[in-house]
Formats: sequence, structure tokens, C-alpha cells
Amino acid sequence: MAPRGCIVAVFAIFCISRLLCSHGAPALSPPVAPMTPYLMLCQPHKRCGDKFYDPLQHCCYDDAVVPLARTQTCGNCTFRVCFEQCCPWTFMVKLINQNCDSARTSDDRLCRSVS
Repeated sequence: MAPRGCIVAVFAIFCISRLLCSHGAPALSPPVAPMTPYLMLCQPHKRCGDKFYDPLQHCCYDDAVVPLARTQTCGNCTFRVCFEQCCPWTFMVKLINQNCDSARTSDDRLCRSVS
């Protein structure tokens, strides 16, 4: 049987972490590395190269942290880099998890080349 002190210590750690997370972590507006355990415990985060970012506000695109609203052009179309990709040899915009070589689907957009 575990000593009473260990049980109390584990219970205290659990209660403190619940208390910290119940107050909500501040949003990480600029991409910064979390400096406290509070952010590590309570804030969803991902890593892009050597930077941490909040996936609710940013994504990792071409090894850079960019806002979710960032757009690029693909021929005469505009696509959202966090959710879509440009298949340059066909000028087609596909969802980010689709293969550019796969057959065209209803989610795809065909774009024209800009001269």
C-alpha cells in the first residue's frame, strides 16, 4: 500500500493542474514558445520548425507559422494555404490531404493559367 504522503501529493498535483486549466489559457497570438507549464498543460499547441503555435489561429506552411486566413494564388484562383493546396502542373486547387495525382472530385477547383 502506498504511503499516505504519496497519495496526498498526487492528489494535490491533480487538483492544481485542474485549477490552472479551468481558468483557460491565454491565446498565443504571435508564435512563441510556451514559457510556463500552464501553457503546456492547458493550451493546444503544435510545432513548426523551432516555433510553437496555436492551431486554432495559425498553421505551419512551408516551414513558417502563418494565420489561418492566409491565401495564395494558383493560376487565376485564390486558395487558403492552411486548408487547400495548389497542384501547379494542372492548376487545380485540392484539399490539403488530397494527392494532386488523384482523380478530380467535387471539392476540387480548376483554375486557369495566368499569362
